[in-house]
Amino acid sequence: MESRQRSGRSLAVGLVAMVTAITGLVAPHDVRAQQPTPAAPPAVTFAKDIAPILQRSCQNCHRPGQVAPMSLITYEEVRPWARAIRQRTSIRDKAGAMPPWYIEKNIGVQQYKHDPSLSDEEVAAIARWVESGAPRGNAADMPAPIRWPDDTAWTIGEPDLIVDGPEIVVKANSPDWWGELDPVKVPLDEDRYVAAVEVKEVNDVPNDEKGRATVGQRYVYHHLIWSTLVLEDGEQPEPTGLGGWPVHEVGRNADVFDPRAGRLLKAGSSIVYESTHLHSNGRDTKSRLRFGFKLHPKGYKPEYRSTLRALGNGLDIDIKPNEANQQLHAYLVLERPMKVVTFEPHLHAPGARMCLEYIWGINIQTLTCAGYDHNWVRQYEYEDDYAPLLPKGTILHIIGYMDNTEKNKNIPDPRNWQGSGNRSIANMFIDLGQSIALTEEQFQEEMALRRERRKMKKNDFFIDCPLCGVPPPPKVTTSERQPQ
Repeated sequence: MESRQRSGRSLAVGLVAMVTAITGLVAPHDVRAQQPTPAAPPAVTFAKDIAPILQRSCQNCHRPGQVAPMSLITYEEVRPWARAIRQRTSIRDKAGAMPPWYIEKNIGVQQYKHDPSLSDEEVAAIARWVESGAPRGNAADMPAPIRWPDDTAWTIGEPDLIVDGPEIVVKANSPDWWGELDPVKVPLDEDRYVAAVEVKEVNDVPNDEKGRATVGQRYVYHHLIWSTLVLEDGEQPEPTGLGGWPVHEVGRNADVFDPRAGRLLKAGSSIVYESTHLHSNGRDTKSRLRFGFKLHPKGYKPEYRSTLRALGNGLDIDIKPNEANQQLHAYLVLERPMKVVTFEPHLHAPGARMCLEYIWGINIQTLTCAGYDHNWVRQYEYEDDYAPLLPKGTILHIIGYMDNTEKNKNIPDPRNWQGSGNRSIANMFIDLGQSIALTEEQFQEEMALRRERRKMKKNDFFIDCPLCGVPPPPKVTTSERQPQ
């Protein structure tokens, strides 16, 4: 029996050798041996790979004296947070993601100004760095440190006009407060148009004192809805809560208006605090808001009219307890052609996501979907050649997605029903975005410019411009308008 087995094995080996000799093939184990070993991916180090990402997308907030709870400048500062950085950057577009930019990258317009979000490759590099032990790397690979401006610097450049609001004191552990503060006179003796506006909180909290370990830790203003009105002496304006200028919120970026759509600031105006929300930061704090205005040159006249969109629903908010993926809806019919400049979801603690879409005839297109985190309110400013251009009669539609369960860390008690209200544990449902109202002629001019800049071809379709592919109407000459 044993001799037959040996004989069988010898026969098999002989057959393989014979086939190899005839065909010139290599035995399977030889094929594997000849294949090159895949090269190991290059090592990811802090100095060469991670520091540049932090400089571009994180250090604007994560540095001394800013709103974030830890500094991420040096390797020594970053290393203890390596695993947390990997976890937070992997979240991408949901509450808790870092950097706090929640645009969903698989739907709608993807071109935005001041986008700090990370690419898939950068998120993967951070994960590999952490998994390999978060090495420092070669000091020679470190990028030069950024020379950040101090807290007194303005992102819009030095304003032409600065106005200080009334000084307030918020006690260390006082409850939240909503109301109106006294109006403040604007020292302006002639009408001027505003090119940009920035609102900053100035308080007596030292830069090296962190306050509470929350976003906005050093600040006591949660938000301010404000307007500018010409008031008679001693007049107290009736608050409407609607405002006239973009809402100030902690950590929010400055507002730079379209160069052709400056906002009017009338002579003798006062800044009116229509709705102020204050909250404590863990220490007695003396604070005020400072308003910085960049003005257009004298004689400037706007071509377009910039407006805030009145798109929201504060009446039919009915959020059930212990239920995720609840929806809210609101609609707006455009009475004129519109250029949508920004999208700014505003919800409260149960808010998880908001989408903006338009309905034109039988067509429905999603422009933007963004996650939402009540700790980081963001506005998303479309790139100039991608700002949606929508015709008269278009229906704008926002959809809000609510999560009133224990999975939402912003919810104090998911057993509670929620309706509309100012408190963060109640809810709001608004798109605070800005738009430019256009005439029909301006609308055609904007579309022609977009077709030219984007090099539109015959079969192209731009979701941000549903009529860009439609041939423009023929121009009517003066003689053609005359009756025959």
